[in-house]
Amino acid sequence: MLEVDPTGDFARMAEPFRAELLAHCYRMLGSRDDAEDLVQETYLRAWRSFGAFEGRASVRTWLYRIATNACLTALRGRARRVLPSGLAPPSDDPAGPIGEAPGVEWLQPFPADPAAVAESRAGMRLALIASLQVLPPRQRAVLILRDVLAFPAAEVAGMLDLSVAAVKSALQRARASLADLDAHDELVEPSAPEARALLEQYMTAFENADTALLERVLRQDAALEMVGTPTWFAGIRTCLPFIATPAVIGNPGEWRMLATTANNQPAAVAYRLAGGAYRAFGLAVLTVTATGIAKITVFGEPSLVRRFGFPDVLPPRPVPRHTGSPR
Repeated sequence: MLEVDPTGDFARMAEPFRAELLAHCYRMLGSRDDAEDLVQETYLRAWRSFGAFEGRASVRTWLYRIATNACLTALRGRARRVLPSGLAPPSDDPAGPIGEAPGVEWLQPFPADPAAVAESRAGMRLALIASLQVLPPRQRAVLILRDVLAFPAAEVAGMLDLSVAAVKSALQRARASLADLDAHDELVEPSAPEARALLEQYMTAFENADTALLERVLRQDAALEMVGTPTWFAGIRTCLPFIATPAVIGNPGEWRMLATTANNQPAAVAYRLAGGAYRAFGLAVLTVTATGIAKITVFGEPSLVRRFGFPDVLPPRPVPRHTGSPR
């Protein structure tokens, strides 16, 4: 057994993994809030048992074992978190009423620390996180540990108290369930020039109420999801008329947007003019490809603005954003 100081040594050895464990719990749970709670629980459990840690596995593997099993316990009997496309077919009426879905647990966006997920950035995409929630919890854990985090099958078996054969079987079933995941062609990294340009044009379109610019940057098969409602649209034929309504795009100067990233995708923090100032509205996460914006996922939750490191209120902006040359 290792002879360690239960406070100083634990902090030195365990703290470097906190950010990546947060990302892991988020993948398991689909909720940043729940992930934070489970990471706290993981560190509390680990600290209490650190004196018995014998070093047969690495500290990282040991912490992932505790975190994964804490997530599996938390998922028992809990409804999965979803996006609107996971509840109902797309609407074909852009002028129709927006539906309601009381009691639904919605997927949350994740303001990831790029350094914490540098080796598994593709594993943070919203589409993947939503698809993971459909898997049974143990299959979900195996898929994340093996395919996203690249733990050896033997280590995963030890974490989950399974045989190696059972791990391989669960992984095959999980992969088969996700085989039809739409990859939207080749996704563009948020730091790539084309991704930054599309995000800038998206924000400009809303700030200037310029639906013509928006039409140029959206793919013909673009989808729009509004988290918090079961209503979503597939295809520019319905997306654009919905966005063009006064209740959505409004008038020039009504919106203000600031660039950020979420789930390793380009995103815009959105503010809407009210009472002489721009007040937090929420977050729009873009799925960007080389041929344009393939999906807009809107989280109309004002508290997300602060969660992503931005103020709740911005002063009026006297000069509109320049539209720039068309694509």
